[in-house]
Amino acid sequence: MKGKLILEDESVFHGELLDDVRSAGEVVFNTGMTGYQEILTDPSYCRQIVTLTYPLIGNYGTADLFLQSRKSFVSGFIVGELCEYGSHWRLETSLHDFLTAQDIPCLYDVDTRALTRHIRAAGTMKGVIVSEHTPKTEIDKLLAQPLKRDVVREATTPEAYTMENDGPRVTVLDFGIKRNILKSLHDWGCHLTVLPASVTAQDVMGTNPDGIFLSNGPGDPKDVPEAVETAKALLGQKPMFGICLGHQLLALALGADTYKLKFGHRGSNQPVKNLLTGRVHITSQNHGYAVDETSLAGLPVEVSHRAVNDGTVEGIRHKELPIFSVQYHPEASPGPDDNTYLFDQFVSMLKKEA
Repeated sequence: MKGKLILEDESVFHGELLDDVRSAGEVVFNTGMTGYQEILTDPSYCRQIVTLTYPLIGNYGTADLFLQSRKSFVSGFIVGELCEYGSHWRLETSLHDFLTAQDIPCLYDVDTRALTRHIRAAGTMKGVIVSEHTPKTEIDKLLAQPLKRDVVREATTPEAYTMENDGPRVTVLDFGIKRNILKSLHDWGCHLTVLPASVTAQDVMGTNPDGIFLSNGPGDPKDVPEAVETAKALLGQKPMFGICLGHQLLALALGADTYKLKFGHRGSNQPVKNLLTGRVHITSQNHGYAVDETSLAGLPVEVSHRAVNDGTVEGIRHKELPIFSVQYHPEASPGPDDNTYLFDQFVSMLKKEA
């Protein structure tokens, strides 16, 4: 079936529509060469239409092993060539069947290079996926609807749960966490208590944690002021580690500011320099907002990591308290494992404080 993506600036990109469905969301792009299933199930993409720049997608199928959440939260998927039959020793279902089962609108045979160049030039914006012959009145109605902003509530866990272990007790605030982040913390020996995003600081401290972890998640950190207040109330009580949205929430709690990037950082090949060691690591990233470095002036906070490509803040640490955070995903999934040392750093901090 013929379909098209229409952006709010009236740009149109044509392709084939997998099923006769309509969808709206913020259109973003990811530059990773592999990991499409992890991308599709990363809650940080909640309500977004994800474009993959790599030309062939689906060639190794899908498997439950690679799921990063209970379901996919994306609003749509745009690719160049959709491989109908995958080949891999772990393959359980084709990507085609996975997209259908998860109700993910997919537009393929699209000139994704042209679309990516357009987004890089104009910035991320709202778009709609529709069939070729959808009436303009219906398209206009879809484009006129405001994008949902309360996406953390949609992506967080509906109820608390634990992952037993013998090591330090870590309470995780789930703003839309990836499973491999939990696995990484658990593999480092942590006993995990995972709480929904709506909890209070009193709820967190009631779990008797040795440390507190603020997870990744979707959207603008300023759309969850209650999470900022919770983080602010927890400052100084226990060691804290934040990733991605958790990094931004920590920065806001510390008195800094955040802003929206033109087209964000999304991919598994983003170079970041560790300013404390001088080393450059390749990182996996998925975010549309960043910490405003100028707002850190006068705060007891220093920049610990910086993006090589554009110089934006990729990590901060408190000068006095055991608190640090990074903008990227050190557990990868997909991507390199250059940055798993950060989990070791967090666990070492917990043991030292204990």
